[in-house]
Amino acid sequence: MKKGMINMMNHFKEISPEQLRKNTFQMLGKDWMLITAGNQDKINTMTASWGGLGIMYGKEVAYVVIRPQRYTREFVDQEETFSLSFLGKEYRKTLNYLGSVSGRDEDKIAKSDLTVGWIDDTPYFEESNFIMVCKKLLRQPLNIDCLLEEKLKQTWYRNNDTHILYIAEITKLLKRVKGN
Repeated sequence: MKKGMINMMNHFKEISPEQLRKNTFQMLGKDWMLITAGNQDKINTMTASWGGLGIMYGKEVAYVVIRPQRYTREFVDQEETFSLSFLGKEYRKTLNYLGSVSGRDEDKIAKSDLTVGWIDDTPYFEESNFIMVCKKLLRQPLNIDCLLEEKLKQTWYRNNDTHILYIAEITKLLKRVKGN
């Protein structure tokens, strides 16, 4: 699946998490992101809109949640790192597609016409405006009994398929260079 090493330094510059000047509520909740993991043999991705950024364990982190039945979860569990790719509004249709089709059933990445790039051994999408390479620190299935609002249980977990929480250190944050 690895399409060769792309010289991402021509398209992106590394910035520190403190230099991110974006509304994270907009980035995650409205614009969405792709969670991507895998290795040279196979990768998978999924669209996500739940998560956050912050400080944990004295590190700059991202946290995401993935339902246990999602195919991408298997890839995230197998690898030490994963990426979060943030694309522009022009990719909304692609994000909808990648969030509604399982990689178990078809090669949805190939059908998406997105270009897979690699940062070290972590896949990402070359069309991204921002890329976060994340190293897993914590994996914790959410416990439905810990939800304090009954309505949340009924709204999100009627099938008792609570998400798995991943907290990951942001090891690299890349921003697209204008004009590329």
